[in-house]
Amino acid sequence: MSKDQILLDPARTALVMIDLQNGILAQPLHPRSGDAVLENARNLIAKFRSANAPIVLVRVYWSSDMADAPQQMVDLPSVPQECPPEDWGTLADGLQQPGDIAITKHQWGAFYGTDLDLQLRRRGIDTIILGGVVTNFGVESTARCAWEHGYNVVIAEDTTATKSAEMQQFSITEILPRIARIRQSTELTFAAQ
Repeated sequence: MSKDQILLDPARTALVMIDLQNGILAQPLHPRSGDAVLENARNLIAKFRSANAPIVLVRVYWSSDMADAPQQMVDLPSVPQECPPEDWGTLADGLQQPGDIAITKHQWGAFYGTDLDLQLRRRGIDTIILGGVVTNFGVESTARCAWEHGYNVVIAEDTTATKSAEMQQFSITEILPRIARIRQSTELTFAAQ
């Protein structure tokens, strides 16, 4: 095994995929398209299914009146003024299967205001493999909180993308390595059971 490969324990590792939903994957993304992110994510999800390791699919969405959306005044809002169509918040076709953990969040990060931490801790998870879109918002925010909660975090870089190559580069090289290990999906291997 190369030094870049990580050997995972399926009993203590969960895959957490952020915002692989129609409305976000349809946006222009870099350094790879939403379709490329989805293909890589599906391959990684299949690896977790084969190992019988937990899969968490997180989406962002709000109530029809947007009362559960962040209301703070900011210079550059990132939350829509009106609730997007329901299909905007629907996970990409074929991702979710029975037994997967489904989380709906109402802001960038997947921990605050959800039961993600409870779902992971009660399953004995201490390591999360994290991917999704967009890298420097939902993925990075979730990684920061996971690190603060004491989880080991691995970013599956080939399952991430964001609004520009510069944003991806900064997040992947300057921020995330301080709280996580950065790997490609092919560098993640499960220990024999």
